[in-house]
Amino acid sequence: MEEKIRTALMSCPLFAQMDGKEIESVMENVNYKTVEFSKGEIIALAGIPCRYADIVVGGSLICSMASLSGKQIEVSRLSRGNMIAPAYLFSQDHAMPVSVETDTKAEILRMSKESFRTLADSNRQVRMNFIRLLSDLNVFLTGKIKILSLYTVREKVAYLIRKIADEQDSNLIHLDRSRQEIAKSFGIQKFSLLRGLSHFEQEGAIKIDGKDIQIINSKLIR
Repeated sequence: MEEKIRTALMSCPLFAQMDGKEIESVMENVNYKTVEFSKGEIIALAGIPCRYADIVVGGSLICSMASLSGKQIEVSRLSRGNMIAPAYLFSQDHAMPVSVETDTKAEILRMSKESFRTLADSNRQVRMNFIRLLSDLNVFLTGKIKILSLYTVREKVAYLIRKIADEQDSNLIHLDRSRQEIAKSFGIQKFSLLRGLSHFEQEGAIKIDGKDIQIINSKLIR
């Protein structure tokens, strides 16, 4: 097994609590291949049946969903170790709910349904990890639906600031994506995001310097 594949699988929730040797052993009898994609290439289209168990080996992918008006809303971003739409692999309606496009040059490890079933059947830890992965995904999607459908623009911007501050463990946060990309992930216009940030700055909650945001008064960010 190539080192890059071993590294990706060790970071995949499907193989949690398993070391490199255990992963190699359990994958010995599983048929898989790696597939490379260029930046901007479509990996899967919404509505098309989910036919493979795909794990990201390298690169970044964007999962997006179209609204009734045709607006594309970013649902999630995937990177090394993430699985692509695992909940739909064995569902009764296994049509992909999202389209998946590469944000950078990317590589995935691909297994057929039958190969993935062989993997799950052969190892109890993998089966338990898959159940936990699906549960965590359900929690994530429930939260995403709440943010997209119930939060006002102000609440979405406040959530963004607090979330990044928690992730970076700092009151001085850095936006590692463009404002257009961030707005798209919340289902709002770039102008609405900029206006929301500006309002918080005017209220004395934050200070904006390019892609850096200093949190001055966290109590006002709500």
